[in-house]
Amino acid sequence: MNTEALLRVRLSGGYSGSDVLRDLMFELQPGEVVGLVGSSGAGKSTIVLSLVGLLPWRGGRVTGEVVMAGRNLLALREKELRAMRGRSIALIPQSPMTALNAAISIRSHFREAWRAHDKRGREPMLLRVRELMAEVQLPCDDAFLARRPPQISVGQAQRVLIALALLHRPALIIADEPTSALDPVTQAQIVDLLRELNRRYGTTLLYISHDLISVMRLCDRIAVLDQGTIVESLPVSEVGQARHPASLSLLHALPVPPEALLRFRDQPARNAETLCELAEKLPQ
Repeated sequence: MNTEALLRVRLSGGYSGSDVLRDLMFELQPGEVVGLVGSSGAGKSTIVLSLVGLLPWRGGRVTGEVVMAGRNLLALREKELRAMRGRSIALIPQSPMTALNAAISIRSHFREAWRAHDKRGREPMLLRVRELMAEVQLPCDDAFLARRPPQISVGQAQRVLIALALLHRPALIIADEPTSALDPVTQAQIVDLLRELNRRYGTTLLYISHDLISVMRLCDRIAVLDQGTIVESLPVSEVGQARHPASLSLLHALPVPPEALLRFRDQPARNAETLCELAEKLPQ
């Protein structure tokens, strides 16, 4: 594996004697956007929990290594992992309305996340929050920040989670099915937002999804997960050359040929346009 990689992963693990991940190996380069795709049950959620050190908290077990900045995260104590979560590695979870705490305000979410890694106080925090809210195209006024998650839309909640992930400028963001709870139009907006933020900040993004359309619009490289291991990895520009049955199954489920999807990567979507609609209107 490339010694210059931001993250090097070699994992096996599962639950209660059942193997879910089987000698899974991949690496991420600085600034790269990698789409990890697979069907339900392929092991995507287990990978997420393993990478951020939370699988044992769910009754799972993991062996191998997750190396970042020369440190094997699997060998760190919980206190050391907490110091990295949010600062070096951030997670954008799926189901934003359950990921956020319904009992506290949006401002309180940022305040607690800020205090975890920065002790500079209220004014620097508010300055950073206002900057981020503008980045993710949300209001930054006191009235909006005083709202609680049930008082905002699902799409707005997903943007709040993205802003929270960016708060401490992490080197790596793991996006776990970030569009699965959204309507098609909002999905397109979130994918384009992640794409723009990657270009602006240079943050490495691991985008985990079963949706090959969004992966092909967003990612530089695609890794296909099947039965707990990566069976094929190739640049998004070469996805039409995929040969593994799991990859071909995903490609055959597309509403348009992969070549059409590649042509719409750099074409901006209108506010009311879905990714499928954008791809379908292109000449075949």
